[in-house]
Amino acid sequence: MSLRFFPFLLICFCLRAISAENPAVSAGPVEIEINPAKSTVRFTLGALLHTVHGSFKVKGGTVRFDPASGQAGGQIAVDVSSGETGDSARDRQMHENVLESARFPNAVFSPDHVQGQLAMSGDSQLEVHGVLRMHGSKHEMTVPVSVKVQDHLVTATAKFVVPYVAWGMKDPSNLILRVDQTVKVEVAMTGREVSAK
Repeated sequence: MSLRFFPFLLICFCLRAISAENPAVSAGPVEIEINPAKSTVRFTLGALLHTVHGSFKVKGGTVRFDPASGQAGGQIAVDVSSGETGDSARDRQMHENVLESARFPNAVFSPDHVQGQLAMSGDSQLEVHGVLRMHGSKHEMTVPVSVKVQDHLVTATAKFVVPYVAWGMKDPSNLILRVDQTVKVEVAMTGREVSAK
């Protein structure tokens, strides 16, 4: 065996061992199309007498990012006018006085940077930075996202807090009812990896 060939074999062996220990990570640009029918946005609002739970429908969207640079693009749209809590009177007040959903029917998140490595099979922890356009204003935010990839099917979950009063929305509290000025949001989205354009 040539002495020159031995180092080559050693390098191949080391690379194979490293790849066996780590799940394959994405090497090129990734594009994910969101499936609205399998995606949900749920929210929780603390109140003096009870906690309010509700949900919004996801309209859809596409997220693109380059693992090499971390640069991201695309957008995810949520139908604010679809928000419901199970109480028609409360929902009417929420839409008319707080969300003003007739004027601002959508909330749109546009990612611009992703930190972390996306495993193309299995679980990953990422941090996604971007801008949320809601109620006529733009808000920068960084969201921790848990991602699972299996057979090109991508599921992502995230939890964050929206300080809706600080963001210019009306506090629905009154003399009888007191509610928190922040709302907890839980997002669960499903999409499919497609060829990046």
